[in-house]
Amino acid sequence: MSFASILDIFQGVGTLFAVSPSFAFARVGLIFLGVLLVYLGRKGTLEPLLMIPMGLGMATVNAAVMFFDPLNLHGGIGTLFLEPSAGGVATRTVSENTSDLMTIMQLDFLQPIYTFMFSNGLIACLVFMGIGALLDIGFVMMHPFLSMFLALCAELGTILVLPISTMFGFTVKQGAAIAMVGGADGPMVLFTSLKLAPELFVPITVVAYLYLGLTYGAYPYLIKLMVPKSIRGTVMPKQAHDSSITSFQKLMFAVIICIVLSFLFPVAAPLFFSLFLGIAVRESGIKQFQDLVTNGILYFATFFLALTLGILCEASTIFDPKVLPLLLLGMLALLLSGIGGLIGGYIVYFFKNGKYNPVIGIAGVSCVPSTAKVAQKVVSAANPQAMIMQYALGANISGVITTAIIAAVYVTILG
Repeated sequence: MSFASILDIFQGVGTLFAVSPSFAFARVGLIFLGVLLVYLGRKGTLEPLLMIPMGLGMATVNAAVMFFDPLNLHGGIGTLFLEPSAGGVATRTVSENTSDLMTIMQLDFLQPIYTFMFSNGLIACLVFMGIGALLDIGFVMMHPFLSMFLALCAELGTILVLPISTMFGFTVKQGAAIAMVGGADGPMVLFTSLKLAPELFVPITVVAYLYLGLTYGAYPYLIKLMVPKSIRGTVMPKQAHDSSITSFQKLMFAVIICIVLSFLFPVAAPLFFSLFLGIAVRESGIKQFQDLVTNGILYFATFFLALTLGILCEASTIFDPKVLPLLLLGMLALLLSGIGGLIGGYIVYFFKNGKYNPVIGIAGVSCVPSTAKVAQKVVSAANPQAMIMQYALGANISGVITTAIIAAVYVTILG
């Protein structure tokens, strides 16, 4: 049996020799990166709910490349997972694209998930609904103006990276989609990129979720760099929990805000509705709905979101020339947003004559509840008596709302 015949049998290996060396090394590199993400997720360094399925998907899809390309899009190689280009090839007619999509739906086992849940933003809305069901809006209602101020400061990256992106040769629409990474809200990035830059939807979303996991590891160093230990340990005045705010008041607050925001920004109404529907389910007292959303819909959507993102991390996608600037701009957006949040925290700190912990500001970056937990962890390391979680959650939840509003503004103006 010849060497070529052996490679035809073991096609994952054989395809390494059928492409350029740089592409082959990229595949191997992504396999190791996927394994690393699984390891870091298992250790708890990165978010395990995202990183374990995403890492395994990334490693597997780059190992499972074969001599298979039914649509003739990739030079004779492909996988049996999914084809993001199916049904949207610009050089083909509507009839041809429809036929292509039906063919791939019958061949690639994750294609139905991608087509019916990913490419239309449904999975983003399902995740948002689940997030809403976990949010206690009472933390925002206790300090609404303060929480919203910190959240707005923490949108620095989503604002500044838009003009910066255009300097890298991206269009204004693409720049807006990239800038949303600074909001640290994965469903929002997914939704905005689909609306404004569908041609960059895959790399923007993959970059966003990779970096959301890294906020666990990077933000503590940013906090320590910007906030001295003596100030990090500032003790916040004790406050009663939101027991004075009833579930009915929270429900009505969610309903009114949802309607108002949908009036103002109809283009983002699916996101607003999903978030506030989750909050309404939480406050409704209907246990069956609560269990369905928090234990069913949220984890189902999160699992397939992470898995599909991992599968989309093929070497041909990740090592596209446009992805390197995306990596840099995504990192810059999250860095600027973290800095903006801490600056907002310092403003409140000085306004309140040192009786406020500025670390709370970084919780305005709306990766719920990760940034709030990071803030509390860093503060506890400086002073075990300092408890800021309630304040941090208020800023954190407000960050979700402000990020949704900015996404709506971008889509409305630029879409």
